[in-house]
This record gives sequence, C-alpha cells and structure tokens, in this order.
Amino acid sequence: MGANASNYPHSCSPRVGGNSQAQQTFIGTSSYSQQGYGCESKLYSLDHGHEKPQDKKKRTSGLATLKKKFIKRRKSNRSADHAKQMRELLSGWDVRDVNALVEEYEGTSALKELSLQASLARPEARTLQKDMADLYEYKYCTDVDLIFQETCFPVHRAILAARCPFFKTLLSSSPEYGAEIIMDISTAGIDMPMFSALLHYLYTGEFGMEDSRFQNVDILVQLSEEFGTPNSLDVDMRGLFDYMCYYDVVLSFSSDSELVEAFGGNQNCLDEEHKAHKAVISARSPFFRNLLQRRIRTGEEITDRTLRTPTRIILDESIIPKKYAKVILHCMYTDVVDLSVLHCSPSVGSLSEVQALVAGKPNMTRAEEAMELYHIALFLEFNMLAQGSTTVVSKPACATTSKQSFTASS
Repeated sequence: MGANASNYPHSCSPRVGGNSQAQQTFIGTSSYSQQGYGCESKLYSLDHGHEKPQDKKKRTSGLATLKKKFIKRRKSNRSADHAKQMRELLSGWDVRDVNALVEEYEGTSALKELSLQASLARPEARTLQKDMADLYEYKYCTDVDLIFQETCFPVHRAILAARCPFFKTLLSSSPEYGAEIIMDISTAGIDMPMFSALLHYLYTGEFGMEDSRFQNVDILVQLSEEFGTPNSLDVDMRGLFDYMCYYDVVLSFSSDSELVEAFGGNQNCLDEEHKAHKAVISARSPFFRNLLQRRIRTGEEITDRTLRTPTRIILDESIIPKKYAKVILHCMYTDVVDLSVLHCSPSVGSLSEVQALVAGKPNMTRAEEAMELYHIALFLEFNMLAQGSTTVVSKPACATTSKQSFTASS
C-alpha cells in the first residue's frame, strides 16, 4: 500500500541529517578515521608571531611543492589549439568547400537555437501524474465503491489492483460492476481525510494533503504491513499496460464510416482489437472522455454493464490508422512516445499502407510517421502525445544536419 517508509515520497518522510553547527574551513591537513571526519585534526595557527624558523621553512617548501603540482596539472589539461588544427585541416581545401562547411555549422547553430526557442514557447503538456490526480478527483468511469466510515469513495478497480496488493486481493472477491466494499482497516489513527490521502497516493504517487501523521514512521510501517508496498507509479502503470488486468474497453478499427458512426455492426468487418481501461483513456484524452460520457447519457453503457462485456469503441482508420494504436496506448500509460513498436511486426490491413501502395508512395520515414502521429494527437486532444511527436521530428532533423556537416568537413 505504499506504507513502507522507504517507499514513500521524500516530502512525507522525516528529515534526517543536517548539521546545526556552522560549517568551518580549516587550513592545513587532517587525518580521517573510518567513523568520521577530523578526529585528529592538525591545524596551522593563523598567528605567526611565535612561529619557529624551521616550521616556516617547511611550510614554504610545502607550498612551493603544491604550486608546482598545480602548474603541472594546468599544463596537462590545457586545451588544444583549435585554430591551428583547423588551419591544418583546411589547408588543402577549395574555398567553396570551406564556405559550405561554414554554412553547415551556421545552419546547425541556428537549428539548435530554434529548437531551444520552440521548447521554451511550447506549452507544458499534462503528465500522467496530473491526469491521474484529476481522475481521482473527478471520478471518471468509476466501477467500484469503497465505504469507509460511512463515506463512499468511488474508485477504479484496475488502478487499485495494479498499485496495491491489499486491494488486488480485496477486489478479486467482488468482481461485479459497481460493487460496494466496506473497508475495515485495523491500523489505528486512520480517519476519512487520511484514507482519502492514501487513495490519492495510489493514483498519483504523492500524498494529497499535508498531515503531520504522515511524518510518523510507526504509522507508515503499520500501513505497509496491512496494505503492502507499491512500486513507483511509472512501474505499476507500465505493468497495467503490459498485462491489461480488468480491462473494460476495446478499441477496434474499421474503414466503414457508417459502421464507425453506429458503433456496431458485423464483427467480421472489424480489424485487430486493442484492450484498454476506460479510466486511463478518459483521463488522458478529452476525446475519449466525451465519447464515453455520451454513451452513458444514451444508455449504451448500461447494456455493456448488464451483459458484463467490455465497451467497444470503433475508430475510423482513415483518421486514426490502426498501426498507431499501440503507440497511442503506450503513451497514455507511460508518457513515452515509442515509434519502434510500429516496426516490431508488420501491420496487416492498415488502410493507410494500402493507400500508400496504390498511390505508389514509398514507405514512410520516421519523421513522417511522427508528423502523422502529431495530427492524431491533436484530434484526440492528447497533449503529451503531441509533444512527444514533435520531439521525435526534431531529433532526425538535427541528426541530418550534423551528418551533412561532418561529410562536408571530411
């Protein structure tokens, strides 16, 4: 449950360390022991009125030796004469080649500055942690209710099961949708605000309240013994993506626009399916959130709950090609845009690839795939995916410019 003191955020653990005494600077040498520092400090006196001649001679010779060492080290670390090296390199070059090299360097410098300015101007994308905090606060697509001290806490079964061993065992005994589970916590001192803070921690990896009781190591140890110790949020969300425990939605793709609009039809018309969780896709994408809320208003969600079947969302492949489905879902669970999954296995039946073959177009480059993914991210209103896609686009451009510069110089 994250109650182990070693796994809680630093802001909630007691501060240990620090020294109330002011730091002191000693002149001279000290002998260090295995237990601490300066156990047998030997200090030079700053008062030279009673200094013996031999001591003064030893100190002078010691400083001279130290000075020689510094001079030797400075000579060995002296930077190379770049101007001389460039003259030797370009001595046999034609003036046009030198001019091309200068243009490449200037272009690389301008591209670097442009990338920096674009990063500064780009609005901050919402992270997984922030979206999970909103998920807990606004209760999108909850499927189970926890009752603690006569207070109802709507939560998401998949999130709690992935984050906490205690809830994984508890929720497995009540698999039905909308189950009400009465919480009986044996740890003393847990009231309603503290229980809410613990749930907030499971969703975000951080406590949502400042409570001095969380600084108490004893309470943290007791919570750890009762609820178990979770991993980091990133690790558990990646595990949820890999195994898809308690998935409740399926993404399908079709080229039939009428089928997409009706959200139904012949199952054989659908392509490969991708499992997901309503809680995650609704938290990360306003497009999916509005779509699922519309299904609730129209009563379609009640049918899925009655039949205990996952909700099917059919997407138009002319707008969102099927080959990007795994990249999109992976980013929703991890905040990472990984285009390598596109080439792990061939995409069968992808409408975009068929259109490209018919039009005689070559295979898409990595930058072109990233640009197409960027437009999909705008359609889904998924800012983290859009930001990651632009980063992928900018990297090949910088690499290409650097390669051209290296070719010109050689």
